[in-house]
Amino acid sequence: MDPLVTLLEPAPRADELPGAFPSPFDAVGPHALARRAAESLQATLREGFIAPGIASDVLQGPDGGKMFGVLVVRQPDGTLGVLRAFSAMLAGRWDVPGFVPPVFDREARARVEPVADATVKSLLARAEAWSTSEELRRLREGDDARQSREATEREAMRLRHEARRRQRHERRAAILAMPLRTDPLSEEPHSTQATRAEALRPEALSETERAQALHALDQESRGDKAEKRRWDAAQEEARHLLAPARAKAERRVRALDRLRRIVSRGFMKQFHDTYAITNARGETRPLRSLYGGAEPPSGAGDCAGAKLLAHAFAHGLQPVALAEFWWGTPPASGGRIQGAFYPACRDKCGPLLPFMLEGLEVSAPRVFVPPPAPTPELSIVFEDAWLVVIDKPCGLLSVPGRDASLLDSVLTRLRARYPNATGPLLAHRLDLDTSGLLVAALDSRTHASLQCQFLHRDVDKRYVALIDGPVHGDAGTITLPMRVDLDDRPRQIVDPIHGKPAVTDWEVLHRAASHTRVAFHPRTGRTHQLRVHAAHPQGLGAPIVGDPLYGHAGLRLHLHAETLSFVHPATGQRVSFTRAAPF
Repeated sequence: MDPLVTLLEPAPRADELPGAFPSPFDAVGPHALARRAAESLQATLREGFIAPGIASDVLQGPDGGKMFGVLVVRQPDGTLGVLRAFSAMLAGRWDVPGFVPPVFDREARARVEPVADATVKSLLARAEAWSTSEELRRLREGDDARQSREATEREAMRLRHEARRRQRHERRAAILAMPLRTDPLSEEPHSTQATRAEALRPEALSETERAQALHALDQESRGDKAEKRRWDAAQEEARHLLAPARAKAERRVRALDRLRRIVSRGFMKQFHDTYAITNARGETRPLRSLYGGAEPPSGAGDCAGAKLLAHAFAHGLQPVALAEFWWGTPPASGGRIQGAFYPACRDKCGPLLPFMLEGLEVSAPRVFVPPPAPTPELSIVFEDAWLVVIDKPCGLLSVPGRDASLLDSVLTRLRARYPNATGPLLAHRLDLDTSGLLVAALDSRTHASLQCQFLHRDVDKRYVALIDGPVHGDAGTITLPMRVDLDDRPRQIVDPIHGKPAVTDWEVLHRAASHTRVAFHPRTGRTHQLRVHAAHPQGLGAPIVGDPLYGHAGLRLHLHAETLSFVHPATGQRVSFTRAAPF
């Protein structure tokens, strides 16, 4: 018997076994047998123990938690047991008692790792030394000071020239408005006493005087332009003294960083070459050959599922069911909750696990299919000739899905109810699992008006949610930018670099022993915004009750769009609608 196999007790009945190996990419969740084995490991982790000398609180620190996996296996004698694994390293160790070892060839890795570590650390030290050097600091501070001084002087000169331009404009207008007079020194035989008096008025100008005055204004304008040219030339000279030296120094920083990345990629290829992947048929291929010519992502071959299958095949154990779950602090991007189960990742394991499972009978991955909608008819809150407000039940799509089984939706029912309506109808959407108020327009003009209000955030929305745990503070604002997880759609993650702005105001309504009732006022409308902002450690730090994506699945997601307020496009009056949460 493999010493890493723990007997599965009590032994399952025949009808509790899967007919084929459940797909590791199953979106619905692990097989009940694997779930049972995982819950046993979770109970051990909950007690604070991982292995001798390693407590589970190492997963609660700033470095975050980790994916764990269990594999139910059939041993050569027919008994069922469980293998355990963790992704990558645990507490800085590849080998932990009670968990399967890594997949790579230890001797080959031992030849690469010391050289790689020393080289990369040396390059990091060089880059750090130069990026924090006194020379670079002096160049940056000098150039920053020059830029600040240049900006200040530029703005002062712009304001000065603008004021003088206005003055010249006023003086030019006054000169042009003054009447012309005849030069008093010239003799005009037909002049009358009246015309001589007009010509001698002090506010009158002769042609020569007007031309001289306008010329003086033009000279002032040319003087300002000449001052600007001289100043620009002086700044260009100053830039030539400082900017190129700074640019050269910063190019060196980037070059060192680029060199480190190139060297790291080279070593990563050598690391990947230490992995030989074997499948259920006993066929072995290099790891890099499984990714279609692309370089495997960092950590490929180190996921818990890959480790478990590799160990099973190497020791003559037949895989029966697999489960992977997260334990510890969520990652910085969010999307992982302690104790929740997750399918195998697409980027690392998508090309790897299908090869490893060749030779096994594997079930097709199950996809989520919503249960039949709870009510056959729409719950109409308000309707008139221009719009309709619906109380959407949990479990009903806002719009049809791509699959034929996902046709029933609010939009489908609205089109059946209002066959003469024009335009897109729905002005916004709610998630499948979210209940509450939706507004739809019955004509294109009304729809455009409502869309404009949503776009300019003139629509007031209030959601009520039940949070699965305590919430610190009584109210606040969450600003966590979000984007879709490209490897795990439709899950959303927090990404401060590539994410779109997402802002949510919240306030606590009621506190209970294990739950907190919260009101959300979203300022933006990102997909799954409230669910992510609730679950993320930098948000409320606890998922919404019943959230199958960001928390723990339950009878329903406890999130409800309770209040909706907007300006009626036809009447111009602000209207408000409320439907209390059904939980």
